[in-house]
Amino acid sequence: MTNQAPIQPGDVLANPVTGERFRFIETAAGTGGALLAFELELRAGGSVPMPHVHPIQTERFQVLEGTVRFRIGRRSFLAGTGEVVVVAPGVIHGFSNPGRGPARMRVDVSPALEMEEMLREVVALAEAGRLTTRGLPRNPLDLARLARAYDNVARAPFLSVPVQRLLLAPLTFADRHPRGTLATIGAAALGLGA
Repeated sequence: MTNQAPIQPGDVLANPVTGERFRFIETAAGTGGALLAFELELRAGGSVPMPHVHPIQTERFQVLEGTVRFRIGRRSFLAGTGEVVVVAPGVIHGFSNPGRGPARMRVDVSPALEMEEMLREVVALAEAGRLTTRGLPRNPLDLARLARAYDNVARAPFLSVPVQRLLLAPLTFADRHPRGTLATIGAAALGLGA
């Protein structure tokens, strides 16, 4: 996906699985990497696939329309139009739309890092039918590749980046060596050439 043109202000990505629609306002290229800003529309019942952590990014959500249920740490609460929710780096969080209509938020992420590219890859997987109904990759190799490529942007809760990398290492290896992976691993273990 890295050979695609950078996302520009005004570009839109829509995830048909999670119900998220992103309209970009400011991009990493336009802010020197300091900020990514987008309007996020979330259909009724839509949500992020799972609670997650941004290791070094701060997220600021301003609810523009509707009601959004946030879970930040152990706390769950509703935020309505005009309310602002800020999530500090390293804090577990997730959100969903419990309402009957769409909810819209302005989301500011700083620093931007590679979040635009991550969102584009996830939407491409959704459009290709490669996500579960919860919005997670069906193929563990896709999950491992995404998790490794963007572990400075988002990671699973309760795992540090090094632990997540260690746990995913066999899958990322298999993703890079798809043909004869088991034979290669077995030959290497026996000290034989593959």
